Amino acid sequence: MNNWFECKVTYDRTGEDGLVKKVTEPYLVDALSFTEAESRICKECQAYATGEFTVSAVKRCKIAEMFFNDDLEEYKWFRCRVNYVSVDEEKGVEKRIAQTMMVQAADFQDAVSALVKGMDGSLCDYEIASITETKILDAYQYEAPEIKE
Repeated sequence: MNNWFECKVTYDRTGEDGLVKKVTEPYLVDALSFTEAESRICKECQAYATGEFTVSAVKRCKIAEMFFNDDLEEYKWFRCRVNYVSVDEEKGVEKRIAQTMMVQAADFQDAVSALVKGMDGSLCDYEIASITETKILDAYQYEAPEIKE
């Protein structure tokens, strides 16, 4: 299971009007610790940043599943709350277990269909509790370096 961290990066950006503004943007990073998350987001974002560059916040996110879609040129990230439905046979009551999932999609309808497609092989019954568009710009999943012999 991956450990996801939401990292907020602050840097100077030149706007369309030519003025330099300080912006703060959130990203998701797959890392083992806060230190590794900060290091990885610095490596990923420093090439695009101009001027002063700081990581203003790092927080752990409980994300059960990430649904990537590499076919999209422009996309948004959607936070999906999914409830797994199970029945407690002793008490005879339904029990819901909430999970957070992230979906990369072009719009809301695309996010719903991508979530349903991603959950297609699920063995448990589930219900979609909510889907919310986030301000997250990108997600960087860990990729092991190639071993040279």
